[in-house]
Amino acid sequence: VQLVESGGGLVQPGGSLRLSCAASGFRISRYDLSWYRRAPGKERELVAAISTAGGSPNYADSVKGRFTISKDNNEITVYLQMNSLKPEDTAVYHCYARNYLSDYWGQGTQVTVSS
Repeated sequence: VQLVESGGGLVQPGGSLRLSCAASGFRISRYDLSWYRRAPGKERELVAAISTAGGSPNYADSVKGRFTISKDNNEITVYLQMNSLKPEDTAVYHCYARNYLSDYWGQGTQVTVSS
């Protein structure tokens, strides 16, 4: 049972990346899903979250209007579409799945925004 992120890399300011987080051994439909990030020297920050209860996703103020969290219809992969990237978005991004029984973290993928 694990989560595996991919899609990180180096991008110029104003560019876009799409992060993917694939679940292995469980269905993400039964979990609340989130993306977190940790920048060097900073606390871990919740970036985006989507709940099994439905409703609109939640976003950190710093990414509203630029990032979008979604999941595929096969209930295996959760995505984070990141547009208009800024240098301050540079961080290691982790996906997180949680329900009342268990929770799982991915290993993280590095995103670097630099010219």
